[in-house]
Amino acid sequence: MLSGKRILDLTWVLGGPFAGQLLAQLGAEVIKVEAPDGDLARRVPPLSDTQDSPFFLSVNRGKRSIALDLKSPGGRQALHDLVREADAVIYGFAPAVPARLGLDFASLSAINPRIVVAQIIGLHDEGEWANAPAFDLMLQALSGVMSITGEEGGKPVRVGYQVADLAGGLYLALATVAALVKALGTGRGEHVQVSLYDAQIAMLTWQAQGWLSGGPVPRATGARHGMIAPSDTYLAADGKWIALAPTGEAFWRKLCETLGHPALADDPRFHDAAARITNIQALTAELGALVATRPSAEWLALFAQARVPASPVLGVDEALRQPLTRARRMVEAVPRPGAEAGVEMLGNPFKYGGTPVLDYPPALAADTAEVLQRVAGYTPARIAELAQAGAIGVAGRLGQEVDA
Repeated sequence: MLSGKRILDLTWVLGGPFAGQLLAQLGAEVIKVEAPDGDLARRVPPLSDTQDSPFFLSVNRGKRSIALDLKSPGGRQALHDLVREADAVIYGFAPAVPARLGLDFASLSAINPRIVVAQIIGLHDEGEWANAPAFDLMLQALSGVMSITGEEGGKPVRVGYQVADLAGGLYLALATVAALVKALGTGRGEHVQVSLYDAQIAMLTWQAQGWLSGGPVPRATGARHGMIAPSDTYLAADGKWIALAPTGEAFWRKLCETLGHPALADDPRFHDAAARITNIQALTAELGALVATRPSAEWLALFAQARVPASPVLGVDEALRQPLTRARRMVEAVPRPGAEAGVEMLGNPFKYGGTPVLDYPPALAADTAEVLQRVAGYTPARIAELAQAGAIGVAGRLGQEVDA
């Protein structure tokens, strides 16, 4: 896939590193460039002598770590020397920072005309928005996402994971790959920019288009779909929730048959898709009363036999333990350097020939010396000089990382 491509990942915390990990999962060599004190995510608890930050581990597999002080001439020069041998640089600096550090596209393309520079920002690169904080919760609130999340008439609720950061990372990875493809044909790099705000607005898709086309303002409806019915969660007799989504007339009739009430399909209140939406409260009450008559396991067995679209509502622990997750290799044991026991981590969602099994995330600066020597051609003496000056960070003793 991206084998042979070298990416310099200057991002930190979540969204940008997620993009870097996606590129590693696609086969690229990803070099994580950190400040000497490391990515803030490394210090997100829980932490112990035997436990690295789960937050950091989640988005940094398969990378190498080097530490550079980009505010020092030696650190900047080291990065420029790596850029000369790289295919892409991704970063998440505030809009004014790249030019100040000599990392803007004009500066980097002068060093390497085929370099791709993919930049993730919070809101916008001009005016009052350029330096405004842009945390995930703020982005979900500002983009309207929170207004359509949660129970009807209830308090605005954020999506259960950092959807703004992670969606931005997905867009950043996609933009990087697209620019790399273009560079293959033209021999020239590209500057692409992804705004976390733009990504959230774009993901409103049909809700936004419905309003733009003259429809009502979308509102939160809990688990229920705003335009398809039934599509909701229902409580079974054992107190467990079942998600039902029998979209289309064939599945609707099959659901009614499986519930033991085939005549419900022809009830004038529910006989077609429009009627079911119009009478959604009555429909919810009817289905809720029926599902409440049996435990979830019985219903799920009946629904599976009849091929009615249904699923248990699982906790994260249950989802990670279920056979499907294991069958898809979405949880795998990864050796932790220096430890006897491996660590279970999420697997690669990209499945292709030669899919790499990514290494455990790197220790801070674990690869500085090796990368500078192999990629930039630095001598051990030059590496030692830069380390002594504080321009780079090198883990351990120099003799362990640098060939004499």
